[in-house]
Parts: sequence; structure tokens; C-alpha cells
Amino acid sequence: MAPPVTARFGKFRVLLGDDATPIVYSSPCGFTSKSLTLTKDLTDVNIPDCVDPDAVAWVGRDAASLSASISGEGVLAAESVETWLDAWENVESVPVKVEIEFPAKTITWTGFMHVATFNPSADQGGRVTVSIEMQSDGELVRTVA
Repeated sequence: MAPPVTARFGKFRVLLGDDATPIVYSSPCGFTSKSLTLTKDLTDVNIPDCVDPDAVAWVGRDAASLSASISGEGVLAAESVETWLDAWENVESVPVKVEIEFPAKTITWTGFMHVATFNPSADQGGRVTVSIEMQSDGELVRTVA
């Protein structure tokens, strides 16, 4: 049995883009954990049994919409705080790129997202930390290279 090919923490990148043409992406500093959640909203419909109308119906599901969210936590880095605050204050969604780099391929999602929450916090004796949540605004396009 061969072990799986995996990617390390530093090969999972969350990048924010600027308003230049073409867009220039950079990774804000500070995350110690991060995640990308891809969701599919479904609608349910009961599928009756045409031979036995009294039989319990099975539930069929149809895809209604796709969505994505990014969450991250870590230290609140002085180098990145204004980047995050500018994105949160922006009435428009911001360009986002997410990359997961494996040895033989890189999976990339690009699109626009809103910074929905920016939550700095601190405990006595510790450092200021931050948790951030972003929500997709339209399609995230996936490419594999």
C-alpha cells in the first residue's frame, strides 16, 4: 500500500487581490489555521412509488445553488490588519484566490468574496488574535494545473 500524497500547511494559500489590471494577489500574514468550505444547497422533493401509492416515499434532492466560504484564525499581524479592514469596509466584494499546491498539481479557485466578519480578540498575557470569515459573491472558478 502506498501512502497518500498530501499538501503541507504553507501550500494552502488564501490570497486577496487588489484593484489593478491584471489583479495582483498576495497572502495576508498571520493565519495559523484556515479552511475553505464548498457548499451545495439542495431542495427536497418526495418521490412517490407509482406501483404502490401507499408506500413511504423516498426523498429526491435537486441542486439549487453553490456557495463557498473561507475562515481563518491566527495572530493579528500589523502587516495585514489594514488589508483585512479595507476588504471588510468595502461595499464591493474583493478578488480572492485559494490555492492548494500538491507536488504534481495545484488546485486553484478564483472569484470574489465579501469579508463578512473580522473579529480581533485577546486574552490577558497573550497576543491579539483574529478570526475572519469570507462569503462568496458569485462563482468561484476552479482550475487544476
